[in-house]
Amino acid sequence: MEIVGYFFAIIIGLVMGLIGGGGSILSVPVFVYLFKIDATTATAFSLFVVGVTSSVGSIDFMKRKIVDYRVSLLFGLPSVLGILFSRRVVLPHLPHFIINRWGIELTKDMFILLLFAVLMLISSIKMIKKSDRERIKKSEKPNYTLLISQGILVGIVTGFVGAGGGFLIVPALVMLLGISMKEAVATSLFIISFNSLIGFASSLDKIVVDWPFLLIFTSISVVGILVGVQFAKKIESRKLKPLFGWIVLILGLWIVINEIILKGT
Repeated sequence: MEIVGYFFAIIIGLVMGLIGGGGSILSVPVFVYLFKIDATTATAFSLFVVGVTSSVGSIDFMKRKIVDYRVSLLFGLPSVLGILFSRRVVLPHLPHFIINRWGIELTKDMFILLLFAVLMLISSIKMIKKSDRERIKKSEKPNYTLLISQGILVGIVTGFVGAGGGFLIVPALVMLLGISMKEAVATSLFIISFNSLIGFASSLDKIVVDWPFLLIFTSISVVGILVGVQFAKKIESRKLKPLFGWIVLILGLWIVINEIILKGT
C-alpha cells in the first residue's frame, strides 16, 4: 500500500501542474488510508506537501511577473488568520468524540474526514459541470471587504481539512476584483504556497513529524508538478478537469461510505 501511496505522490504533483490545483485534495485520503496516519496529522502533512509543491509551481508565474502581490496580501493575510484559527484554536480543542449518544459514534478523525469528503464532492461537481472560471461575471467595482472575509473563510477551511482551496480562491479573485484568469491562477498558487506552509508550521508542536517520509513524499510530488507543468503547455486543462472531477467524486463518496457505513459494521 505504501508503494501505491508514493505513486499517488506523483499523481498529486501532476494534477497540480496540469490544472493549476486540485491535486492537494488527494493528499489527505492518501495519508489516512494508504499510510495509516491519523486525520489531524494527515491534514498537517497535506499542508506541507501543498505548500512546497505550490511554491515550486508558482516560480514560473513569478518569473513572468503575473502574480499580483498586493492582492496576495489582501487575500492571503486574512486567510493565514483563518488557518491559525483552525489549527491553533479549533482542532486542538475538538473532543475525541464529537457525538457519542443515541447509538451514534462520531469521532474527531471521522468528523475531519467527512468534512473533507464534503469539500471533495463540492470541488468535483464544479469540475464535472465545467463551470469554467472564465464564465464568472466580473464585478464592476472591487469589493475589498468581501475579499478579506473570503480570505478568512478559505483559511479556516484550508486549516481544517489541509487542502489548498484553489477552487475557492480563483473564483473569488475573478469575481471580486475582476482580474484576468491567468493572473488569478498565478496569484492563487502563490497564496496557497505561503498560507499552507504557515498552517503546517503552526501545527508542529501538536504533531509528530516523520521528516524522512514527508520529505521523500513531497520531493516526489515536486517532480510530478514539474512534469505536469510541461505537459500543461501541450494539453488543454479544461479537457482534463471533468475526468479528474469524476475521480474526486468517487473518492469523496468512498470516504463517506467508509466512515459512516463500513466502519460501523
